[in-house]
Amino acid sequence: MASAKTSSRSRGTPVKENGTKLEDGLNVFKSDRFDADSYVQSKCSLNEKEIRQLCSYLLGLKRTSAEEMRKSVYANYAAFIRTSREISDLEGELSSIRNLLSTQATLIHGLAEGVNIDSLPLKASEGSIVNELLSNVEDGEPSDLEKWSVEFPDMLDVLLAERRVDEALAALDEGERVAAEAKETESLSPGILRSLEMTVTERRQKMADQLAEAACQPSTRSSELRAAISALKKLGDGARAHSLLLNAHLQRYQYNMQSLRPSSTSYGGAYTAALSQIVFSAIAQAASDSLAIFGKEREYSSELVMWATEQTEAFAVLVKRHALASSAAAGGLRAAAECVQIALGHCSLLEARGLALCPVLIKLFRPSVEQALNANIKRIEESTAALAAADDWVLTYPPTSTRQSGRSSVTSLGNAAVFQHKLSSSAHRFNLMVQDFFEDVGPLLSMQLGGQTLEGLFQVFNSYVNMLIKALPGSMEEEANFEGSGNKIVRMAETEAQQIALLANASLLADELLPRAAMKLAPLNQTSYKDDPRRRPLDRQNRHPEQREWRKRLVNSVDRLKDTFCRQHALDLIFTEDGDSHLSAEMYINMVGNADEVDWFPSLIYQELFVKLNCMATIAAEMFVGRERFATLLLMRLTETVILWLSEDQSFWDDIEEGPRPLGPLGLHQFYLDMKFVMCFASQGRYLSRNLHRAVNEIISKAVAVFSATGMDPDSVLPEDEWFNEICQDAMERLSGKPKGIDGDREVNSPTASVSAQSISSDEVCMKAGSSFCSLVE
Repeated sequence: MASAKTSSRSRGTPVKENGTKLEDGLNVFKSDRFDADSYVQSKCSLNEKEIRQLCSYLLGLKRTSAEEMRKSVYANYAAFIRTSREISDLEGELSSIRNLLSTQATLIHGLAEGVNIDSLPLKASEGSIVNELLSNVEDGEPSDLEKWSVEFPDMLDVLLAERRVDEALAALDEGERVAAEAKETESLSPGILRSLEMTVTERRQKMADQLAEAACQPSTRSSELRAAISALKKLGDGARAHSLLLNAHLQRYQYNMQSLRPSSTSYGGAYTAALSQIVFSAIAQAASDSLAIFGKEREYSSELVMWATEQTEAFAVLVKRHALASSAAAGGLRAAAECVQIALGHCSLLEARGLALCPVLIKLFRPSVEQALNANIKRIEESTAALAAADDWVLTYPPTSTRQSGRSSVTSLGNAAVFQHKLSSSAHRFNLMVQDFFEDVGPLLSMQLGGQTLEGLFQVFNSYVNMLIKALPGSMEEEANFEGSGNKIVRMAETEAQQIALLANASLLADELLPRAAMKLAPLNQTSYKDDPRRRPLDRQNRHPEQREWRKRLVNSVDRLKDTFCRQHALDLIFTEDGDSHLSAEMYINMVGNADEVDWFPSLIYQELFVKLNCMATIAAEMFVGRERFATLLLMRLTETVILWLSEDQSFWDDIEEGPRPLGPLGLHQFYLDMKFVMCFASQGRYLSRNLHRAVNEIISKAVAVFSATGMDPDSVLPEDEWFNEICQDAMERLSGKPKGIDGDREVNSPTASVSAQSISSDEVCMKAGSSFCSLVE
């Protein structure tokens, strides 16, 4: 132990000696008589050995100092850290004390300014008042009015310093009244009167500045703000007061907006609701304060409207930037519509205060909502086109687990009607998306986008109809005429049932489903009319001219599909695959012989037409349940197409009139029978239209005229109509699968020999008619 202490002491001795030597060496620099030049000269006289010793000494001193520093740091590290923290805390406290002292100094300075008289000219004028009073004292006792005039500035300064606004206003009014009376009665000397007037003017300005400063402070309460603005107005500075009022409300709601932090992941409706609450509440409060303080003066009302419009525009910019922009770009019509609805709901509450700012919002929100609307309509079109490419064109009931079933519609009866209809898969999807789309159109009405919505929906439906037309087997050459069809692939409807399903899709959508959905764009104004259960929904929607016109356009689009369908089936009947015609003049002008030897029966093409119409009628009866009128119109249109083709086929009539052979009695007989047959089965099927009846009569008249031109009497060769009716009725029964027993065979050379009571083949007729429903005539 002793040895350890000894060694420790021995190690510490050089340090102390070195420290003593160092301190002694530094004393020379501390002397007031230190001469740098002489010191350098003395040191420069060292020889090389002494310089080396000095360098060695300095290096040793450096190592010793570094070692001592390291040991000191390690030994006092905890104390060093604690001291650093205390210093940091002390600096914070010093900063707080500095701020408090600065605040106190500001308050003391403000109080000092409020008490002291700031205007040097005023002090001079008050000094002149005192001098005048002293001179009056020499002449006699000053009057009470003169004493009051001397005390008046100090009294006003006290009221202004203590923020006693009402009393200060009353004092200023009294000062003006006294000055006016003194001017009339000359009860005050000119100097005192002038000083009094100057005091009132300067104190009024000072009070106005104090009120304006108080109004601009964010910490001023609403009641204090109204009191300050009201006092400022009473001071005669109404324009400044009104501007300060609006600016104060602007600062307050901008301060409240600092807590809103919109982000790309936040819900746009929540942000819009919070922002709407802040902005429109501030506008409403500003309007209330303006009305309470300034009344309905036009100048202030105009400024309020302009200010409210500016704030509404700024609000719309924020909503578009943080809520509408992303929704509109993504086609989120529901999100965009909800944001607009929330904003318009808050904005409409201002109308009770005379501020109609909804048109401003509508104008600013309209481009974003239009973008979302167009994107939504485009999505419906693309989704429907994708399904149409794989649609099997088989009508089914809608799936039970649809989104619509969980949502409320116009009426439960209306929903039931929607769910009872049968459509193909693409039409079901189209209808579901449209119904869902119209759930979000509430704000579109107030934004006057109803017409644009209907137009967009019509374009989508028209594009869908174009795809249905492309699904018809013979429509490939017409694709170039379809607007918007592009290169969309559609699955072909091969059978008649599939082709009629195309018509069922289009007609049901155009006649019932789309108009029912579009009723949400036409709110009813008459409650009694709306609540009348005897009124059908479609009757109510017909009251709106715009929707009536829109519905006509839907029907016209369906008519295009119907015309294409009828034209293609008519061409299939009239022409063969090689391009030859089944409906030629030779089938009539080549008939020669004795009428008694002919087994009269309608021509083959009309037999096929009859069978095709029967097949289609059966299919349509299953597909158009409750909509038999459309099926009847379809059969009527197909029959008209065939007959009008015959009526307008100029080559046919050229051959009849100027062919190698004239139309003979047998040819006229067969021609008349064919036309009567068309009349009979059309009348029996209840699709004999006026156009068809007129066209048939014109064709008969034309043929009779051609025959009469040969010099023969048509009445002499044509039996009575009863005979034709019997033949036609017999033909319809036999072609419908109800043949009667008839003896005798058909003449081999007869133009109708292919279809006889004995040899008629149901399969052959169905194949020629292009029908797969052969069981109808077996």
